Amino acid sequence: MLIMKYVYKVCLLALLLVIVKTSFVSAQNVIAINDSLNQHIFMYGDIQYTEDPSEKLTISDITSAEYTTKFISSRLLFPHNFNRNSTYWYRIKIKNNVSSQKNWVIEFFDQTIDYVKFYELQDNGTYKETEFGDSFKFSQRNYHHKNYVLDLANKDNEVHTYYIKVKSAQKADALFVLRSVNWFVSYALNEYYFFGIFYGMIIVFCFYNLMMYFAIKENHYLYYIAYLLSIAMYEMCADGIAYEYIWPNFPTWNQHTTGYSLYAASFFALLFGRKLLNLKKKAPNLDRLIIITLVLRTVFFLFCLLYYRAGFEMREVEAIPLSVAFYIGICLRIKGYRPARFYVIGYSFLFLGLAVKGILTYWPNFLPYGPITHYSLSFCFVMEMMFLSFAIGDKVRLLRVQKDIATQRIIKQLRINHQLKDSHNKELEEQVRFKTLELREANELLKEQAAEIAEMNQLLAKDNVQLKEDVAKVTEARIMLKNVDFEEFSKLYPDNDSCLRFLAELKWKKGYECQRCEHSSYYHGHGLLNRRCAKCGYEESVTAYTILQNTRIPINKAFYMIFLIYSSKGNISSHKLSEILEIRQSTCWAYASKIKKAMNERKKTVKPKESQSWSDILLEEAV
Repeated sequence: MLIMKYVYKVCLLALLLVIVKTSFVSAQNVIAINDSLNQHIFMYGDIQYTEDPSEKLTISDITSAEYTTKFISSRLLFPHNFNRNSTYWYRIKIKNNVSSQKNWVIEFFDQTIDYVKFYELQDNGTYKETEFGDSFKFSQRNYHHKNYVLDLANKDNEVHTYYIKVKSAQKADALFVLRSVNWFVSYALNEYYFFGIFYGMIIVFCFYNLMMYFAIKENHYLYYIAYLLSIAMYEMCADGIAYEYIWPNFPTWNQHTTGYSLYAASFFALLFGRKLLNLKKKAPNLDRLIIITLVLRTVFFLFCLLYYRAGFEMREVEAIPLSVAFYIGICLRIKGYRPARFYVIGYSFLFLGLAVKGILTYWPNFLPYGPITHYSLSFCFVMEMMFLSFAIGDKVRLLRVQKDIATQRIIKQLRINHQLKDSHNKELEEQVRFKTLELREANELLKEQAAEIAEMNQLLAKDNVQLKEDVAKVTEARIMLKNVDFEEFSKLYPDNDSCLRFLAELKWKKGYECQRCEHSSYYHGHGLLNRRCAKCGYEESVTAYTILQNTRIPINKAFYMIFLIYSSKGNISSHKLSEILEIRQSTCWAYASKIKKAMNERKKTVKPKESQSWSDILLEEAV
């Protein structure tokens, strides 16, 4: 018995499926032109379609008896191209009414279809073909309207079958409407009026928040402006306004601009929520969730951009980042953060609009289709903009209240500080009086000690001068001893520069006088310690006109050679000089001869009682 009941249920279910399928394949609704009705939207059984995977079928094939039976009625509110690689043929039937007092048009609501060809049967049995779609420039349309609009011939009272061939790389909804021209004009004007209000509000909100940014310098105003502009761009792409007014001559931009604008809307919505709700400080865990969502959404966007362009049509993905933004607002509101209340209300309206769109897409029978449901998302966007602006204002008011509270606390603390300052000042004044008396006494003592220290400093200065003179005399006397070696001699004249400075002081101790023009003013020359005449420009080196002129041995060794010869009265041999100075014997002999000759010449001119030194030989010119 159980088996029989199971078989009976299966058979009954199969019979129901057959009945349902037969009902969809069977007769198609015929829409009659009636002046009492201004429009009719083709839905369900009003539209039949068939798929052409080969993309090679012509109108002759489609209208043949073989393919007439292959058309099936739509199970959805509006059928669409389920397979993007196939061409779809749609069929609608309209009964003309020659007595109608109105002109009629067929309007195609989906402006994102790439290619559409409309077939209308003529009196001679041929079909008139009309091509349009978003792959054509906007100027090629019969009506310069955001939707595709075609005139409908109403010359008889017969039933006419119209075929529509659709090929699109993205989702293309078969949303066809029969309208009277009067109603079309009225509806279009009202629609554009609504668009003007909608986009005008976005411009006003953007301008207002831009002014607020310049006044307050908070980044969340810029993020909110970017979010509003992204939403505006998405709506303009979805409504066809962007195609009509922004890029009418570049139809290919319509293919992906929606995906770009949706990514930008999600991206800036998350940044705006993160900054407005101060997640970095208020909720670090939620802040990390926002950052992770931003990274993942960006990765998906780049993947679609580079490898999978069809992913831009997956608009359901936007529910994830928007849900995260909604979730963080709810969490912050539960924690008692006041600016989150309007933020949550705004996102509630947004998700209401998304829910209506989702119901119309996946459960079309649940809600009636009409202007209110069609533009529900735009209305919810407006409400969201208003409440998000309230959230920003609420945060500003909260900051102002916190600022006022902080200001009152500061004022109260300043009063307390002022009272403490007065009491401390009184105590300090007493202490200052007492300390002033002590300082006066101390100053008197310091003045006396300063006078004594000044006298001591003067005595010490005199002693230092005398000490320096004594050290110099002792050092020079030590040098004048005969048994001073080159190492000890080098302590007084360690290198050529020190020797040249000593020679310069010795040479020009009575003042400079040019050897050519006898002028006494000079500039520093190119060489070390050289002097250039300020009048004739003659440059004189330190060694010029001395016994060291044109010397080729180190000057400090030449100094030591003069010292040795002078201290030995010329009795030291050139071999000994060569051994001491590590210079060739011939060079030592030549320099020693020059020095001895200078010593002999000096003996003739110096008086016996005059004090002499080995350094006097330096100023003797070489003969």
